[in-house]
Amino acid sequence: MPFSNYKNIAAVVKEFQIKYVYTNFVNEVNFTVPQNFREELDFLLSHGAVYSSEFAICENLIYPILKEVWKSYYDQLMLWSHETLIYDEKLSGQPDYIVAELSPLGRIIFDKPYFLVVEAKQDKFEEGWGQCLAELVAVQKINNDLEQTIFGIVSNGKFWEFGKLKRDVFTRNIISYTLGDLERLFAVVNYVFQQCLLQLKND
Repeated sequence: MPFSNYKNIAAVVKEFQIKYVYTNFVNEVNFTVPQNFREELDFLLSHGAVYSSEFAICENLIYPILKEVWKSYYDQLMLWSHETLIYDEKLSGQPDYIVAELSPLGRIIFDKPYFLVVEAKQDKFEEGWGQCLAELVAVQKINNDLEQTIFGIVSNGKFWEFGKLKRDVFTRNIISYTLGDLERLFAVVNYVFQQCLLQLKND
């Protein structure tokens, strides 16, 4: 069953016996947003059709923010777009974006994932989280590591929500972050990258 068949968090929680916690866990790790990024974003928002389709949101808003932060971690982490994940017939599909360990064999090899990003299609965040949590479960099983914390983001481009899975506990952050406050949004995305890097070094 593809990830997109899970329409809400409850469906995944029941299926895989996961505890659901709703609290704030993210921190803000300072990140200086480049001026050229701000100018490009302002131009796109003013003149582009950035919300015209799911693909436009991913390409114009979600991916550029992830990419800008990833540049500080490119030597140890790899940012993948629409890479297929398959654990079994219940858990398979293509997350929008995945951050994984950079393989010693090179950048063409997909290695151990650390976090996933899902676009909230048609602004359906609960459905997006159902899909994202199913993907987090798949990664946990693929990596075969219950002690690893796997992070998830669900975003419609404007609003960004954060969650994490460790052992059998899924924690969803209460506070969401917005495109209108770029400094805080970048700081939280940077926090997730930083946490992935810390785990990689401890493996």
